[in-house]
Amino acid sequence: MKKWFGAALLVLAAAAPAGEVTGHYYLSGVREVGSELLLRPDGAFQWMISYGAVDRFAQGRWQRQGDKVQLRTSPPGAEPVYRVFREDELNLRKPPAEGRWVAIVGMPKVGPMSGVEVHFVGQSGQTWQAVTDRNGDAQVAAPAGDSWVRVGLRRAGSQAALQWLALPPARSSARIAAFAVDDTAYVLPQAFAQATLRVEGEVLIMELEGQALRYQR
Repeated sequence: MKKWFGAALLVLAAAAPAGEVTGHYYLSGVREVGSELLLRPDGAFQWMISYGAVDRFAQGRWQRQGDKVQLRTSPPGAEPVYRVFREDELNLRKPPAEGRWVAIVGMPKVGPMSGVEVHFVGQSGQTWQAVTDRNGDAQVAAPAGDSWVRVGLRRAGSQAALQWLALPPARSSARIAAFAVDDTAYVLPQAFAQATLRVEGEVLIMELEGQALRYQR
């Protein structure tokens, strides 16, 4: 099964006290389906399910209410960490139009990320700015005599500092480059807005699309 949660998130207390529901849960009793649920002590959760070619994801906040656990999704709070796509990760269908510089933001083999503010810096020192669309693309018109050497990235509307990356020479010559984010949560849509799990001893039961999914630590 795919590893979706970072190692730091998996290292929880060795055993939760009786009655506590925090912990790392795995789906049981369903063949050819992988699913995990992480309930962190700070009230954050992560959930994923994978079957066939379908991957679904959710994250946000959880709260215990009697014999139920309520999950409410929310977007990631922190800025993603960006890096340049490796050449073997690129799948470019066509070159950019003449006089255009194109930045693509997303995750290899997962999907694009919209709403990323991209700062294109030329060898001249001049800067142009655009925001990625739903396809993860941002592009600007630049003078023919200039070359793209550096890029700054952050989510549009964020007050965080720009993350700066140098452009590899091959990407500068091609006038098109792709930049990966470090977490699928920035790319995949949330699988649900809210969900309820029933607590039955050490088992959590989630009703999803008419099926009862049983999770155990």
